[in-house]
Amino acid sequence: MKDSKKRFSTIMWFSILIFLAIVLTFPRWISIFYPQPHRNLVFSASYQYDVDPHLVFAIIRAESKYQNTAQSSVGARGLMQIMPETGRWIAEQQGIQDFDPESLHDPETNIRLGCWYLSDLNREFNGNTPMVVAAYNAGRGKLKEWVVNGQWDGSPETIDNIPFQETRLYVKNVLKNYEAYQAIYK
Repeated sequence: MKDSKKRFSTIMWFSILIFLAIVLTFPRWISIFYPQPHRNLVFSASYQYDVDPHLVFAIIRAESKYQNTAQSSVGARGLMQIMPETGRWIAEQQGIQDFDPESLHDPETNIRLGCWYLSDLNREFNGNTPMVVAAYNAGRGKLKEWVVNGQWDGSPETIDNIPFQETRLYVKNVLKNYEAYQAIYK
């Protein structure tokens, strides 16, 4: 009886120590799955364009899995997977001359243009994050069409009403990433 109490006590203390170790190191090991690559670039550009850096990291995670050399089958490039035509338009809006689509593989250029674009979408959609994320993926024209046609009201509760499956899954993924980044790095 005495041995079983001692064994139980040892197991209990061991369990408490393991629990404390997990709780106290949680942010360190979970950040392996939600890193902040190019942290200084993201924070600088996101503050310059008034965009939440956690949202930027969430988009980078969903778009490229942090690979600045990423290129999609349709031609989107870099960390934030910006299409060359979109990059050219953003560059024009910013007064950047001689835009080269290859520069979208440069983390600084990609993050700066991506943050400006998110800021522009934020203004247009009044800071409605699910709508901003959906527009980032499907385009602002498609998003407006869905809203006007009553297909989606832009609320997080009705994301399943987004007509494009790719965009629906993308919005859910980015919002999940966004919540994780906010929880880990707040």
